[in-house]
Amino acid sequence: MISIVEAIMALNPSVVTVRELEAFDKDDNPVVIDLDAAQALFDSTQYQRDRAAEYPPVTDYLDGIVKGDTAQVQAYIDACLAVKAKYSKPE
Repeated sequence: MISIVEAIMALNPSVVTVRELEAFDKDDNPVVIDLDAAQALFDSTQYQRDRAAEYPPVTDYLDGIVKGDTAQVQAYIDACLAVKAKYSKPE
């Protein structure tokens, strides 16, 4: 899961700082960036943000493991798989 700033930096290796969507190199010189490409990269990971918002808390899984409650563990797995199906990874 990446932010728009991380997308800018991923597409522009010389960028070390982003302030108000303006990018700068290590010497604080401005770097020309392609905001459309960064937005496209950010948008391509929307499914990750959607999934993260809907996954059940991992503590439900851990509680089931500690108690040896296989039904609780399976319910957690099923809930996660349902979220994955709802927000499928783009091809």
